[in-house]
Amino acid sequence: MEDRSIVIIGAGIAGLAAGCYGRMNGYRTEVFEMHDKPGGLCTSWTRKGYTIDGCLHWLTDSKPGPGFYRVWQELGAVQGREMVYFDAFCRLEGRHGEEFVFHNDMERLEQHMLQLSPEDSDLIRDFIKDARKCLRFEMPIDKAPELYGPVDGLKMLLRMLPFLSTVRKWDRLSMEEFASRFKSPFLREILPLIWFPEFSVFPLMAFMAGFHQRRSGYPLGGSLEFSRAIEKRYLGLGGGIQYESKVAKVIVENDRAVGIRTEDGSEHRGDYVISAADGYATIFEMMDGRYVDKRIRGYYEKLAIFPPLVYVAMGVNRTFEDVPPTISGFNMPLAEPMAIGGRLRERLDVHIYNHDPSLAPAGKTVVICMIGSDYGYWKKLRENPEQYREAKEKTARQVIAALDKRWPGFASQIEMCDVATPVTFHRYTGNWQGSFEGWMVTPGMLTLRMKKTLPGLDRFYMAGQWVEPGGGIPSAAFSARNVMQIICKRDKKRFETSFP
Repeated sequence: MEDRSIVIIGAGIAGLAAGCYGRMNGYRTEVFEMHDKPGGLCTSWTRKGYTIDGCLHWLTDSKPGPGFYRVWQELGAVQGREMVYFDAFCRLEGRHGEEFVFHNDMERLEQHMLQLSPEDSDLIRDFIKDARKCLRFEMPIDKAPELYGPVDGLKMLLRMLPFLSTVRKWDRLSMEEFASRFKSPFLREILPLIWFPEFSVFPLMAFMAGFHQRRSGYPLGGSLEFSRAIEKRYLGLGGGIQYESKVAKVIVENDRAVGIRTEDGSEHRGDYVISAADGYATIFEMMDGRYVDKRIRGYYEKLAIFPPLVYVAMGVNRTFEDVPPTISGFNMPLAEPMAIGGRLRERLDVHIYNHDPSLAPAGKTVVICMIGSDYGYWKKLRENPEQYREAKEKTARQVIAALDKRWPGFASQIEMCDVATPVTFHRYTGNWQGSFEGWMVTPGMLTLRMKKTLPGLDRFYMAGQWVEPGGGIPSAAFSARNVMQIICKRDKKRFETSFP
């Protein structure tokens, strides 16, 4: 099957991974990317000597062991890469001097929560006890779930059996509902802020297991360097990439995908087409919504997405040795509410990159505030460039003023400030409504399985966060790996992988 070819849309993690696994299995592959660099949402950008990281806070299974580490090895993403491991996921501050530290060590977290709220001891101990059960679970990665037979299904059921009651108990509960069960007013207020109030509790427990075992680290150098490592692996395997080549249409003949047409009018054909691009753009723009059913349309009409973000990034001429490094930064209350992106904010998430010296000159630090916002608000503003620019500048001034109260003199130490809105993310990645991670895992979503094909369309597959609820870098890579297994099965080929 060496003469078989695959056209891949998008050079994000899913597209690059699809290309890598395609080449490992003897397919000719060509990736078409709208941007001038790889990574998609897994990216970084530079301003005035500072590097602003746009994605990775932690990498699941970043150290040798079972699980996704093998995938990262196959993709050349971890070889020679130094990882940083943290003692805490985040810190959340109250209005009266209280502080909640989400320790990665579960025993330490349990003791901390009990000290904060002894009256909630039963609930706290129950939560930690069930989170500990996740320490024993490893997600199988060898075989794509779409290829499971009856024996595979039975094995998976037996593997899941000890965890089913825990999954049912916590997956149906949102962070906000969980917090409402606490008697402590402080914990009731603070717990929904750990991730998102709508987020299911059980996936957080799965993350906790990786943090506790120190299997989830941050790759020094940031997101773009991580993406470039996979790009290097793909090119080393003989794959091709065409940058600044935005795909306008998927070419379909007799209900069979046969290639793509880029915006400049050029056509590129292949035996298969894989879209690792935005889901909405793929389905409703590149194919004009011709291959959808009620199920797919319902996803885009009803499912919750991760909210788009405003990034306010600052390069600061100082260090922050007094701020303990955490995976996801800290959340602080504001002295006065401020309106950002059409929403009133009473708190601010602050991420200080004092754990990665490669992102800033010596003695200086990158500080990023990531603020949930509304895509429609910024899209409308973008129609008037002057109003859009003024809104971005006002947002930056508000954030800087708030941080200057926290650290007097902060404003005068700023050497770089850059604001990226949901429209910015959509412009560079095409991601629907500027969402950074696709479908949010709300209660009941954990068992949702999305197909990687479209009804009535042959030789076409989708990979990435729009076919994997919860999104994230591991899901993107894993979905691409699974798609290539499906294609190999169809072509009666043994699926092969290798390490660089």
